Amino acid sequence: MVRSALSIGVLSATVLLGGVALTNSASAEPGAAAAAPSKAVRYPADSLRALGDRIGLRIGTAVNMDELGSNTDYTKITAEQFSSVTPENVMKWQLVEPTRGTYDWAPADRLVAFAKTNKQLVRGHTLVWHSQLPTWLSSDGYTTTLSNDELKALLKKHVQDQVKHFKGDIWQWDVVNEAFDDDGKPRQTVWYKAWGGLGYIADAFRWAHEADPKALLFYNDYNLEFTGPKSNAVYDFVKTLKAQRVPIDGVGFQGHLDTQYGFPDLQNNLQRFADLGLKVAETEVDVRTFTQAAPNVNTPTDPLAPYAQESYWSRALKACLAVRECISFTPWGFGDTYSWIPGWFDNPQEGAALLYDADLKPKSQYYVIQQDLALAAGAPRRNGPGAGH
Repeated sequence: MVRSALSIGVLSATVLLGGVALTNSASAEPGAAAAAPSKAVRYPADSLRALGDRIGLRIGTAVNMDELGSNTDYTKITAEQFSSVTPENVMKWQLVEPTRGTYDWAPADRLVAFAKTNKQLVRGHTLVWHSQLPTWLSSDGYTTTLSNDELKALLKKHVQDQVKHFKGDIWQWDVVNEAFDDDGKPRQTVWYKAWGGLGYIADAFRWAHEADPKALLFYNDYNLEFTGPKSNAVYDFVKTLKAQRVPIDGVGFQGHLDTQYGFPDLQNNLQRFADLGLKVAETEVDVRTFTQAAPNVNTPTDPLAPYAQESYWSRALKACLAVRECISFTPWGFGDTYSWIPGWFDNPQEGAALLYDADLKPKSQYYVIQQDLALAAGAPRRNGPGAGH
């Protein structure tokens, strides 16, 4: 597209780096003691990670472990373009403990090793969630044959076992994920029922902190970027946690955006949570649009849709750049082939949500993000313990 070519030209003129490889010598920040191998890591100077490094912002991606290592192009992009990685699935309870009492850490360990080799930080995702639980615990996240006492003991063991296993290797943990419905009411999950309320959240944060005091601990949810019942409820609840001295360090805004809806009041919502004394992060960003039916689920039906997507990607990044406490910006994957969107939003069909196309070629949205990072020299720099650089 014309806009892509323009973005490349502006980028080259601005930073005068144009794809030359460099050695990144930045040291790992606190909470990532094991993330710095002795061998220098080289990646393009106009990569997203290199441009983010200049302002202390970690640019991340969710990683599909079925592709990492086996798919050369996928692996190369993961290493070169991103300075943090999030396991898409392999740290979720369903995969970590498929059989009660038997852990399988191998895929997650492989991601951590990859991150160390490539001087990347790891976002652990996720310790407490009602979805993707092992079937021996719950088939739907809302019902179970286990007693409340069993559930309480199991959750504490799970949180502490997993955090201890990865102690020193995880930068940010999504401790609790999606505990509120869109109407602002707590989800009536197995955890809510076992505790008779939201007390499990404070317990989970305390357990995680005991297991690894240096890891940053986040609450993570979707639609927090839209001011309304859910965002307000989470805001009020997080204030309560802070008042109770619960060791919560940050709030993750998932950022699953859609061109059919207006752009949210993202910057102001990031800022109001930050004003509580918290770090914030955009943790699962994608921008979907209406697309053609299978097999062309990543081809927009409207030829103008990519321009709207460019705008949403740019505005999402700029919102983070404008808030000093926003320490990472993480798209939920990077190749349209591997996106969760088409399989979930299929009536009507939506897709084309990521920065790379189905052939792992950068789309216009990638170049817009690249340009925004190149021009972000005046953005507030993230400094201090746990900052992005």
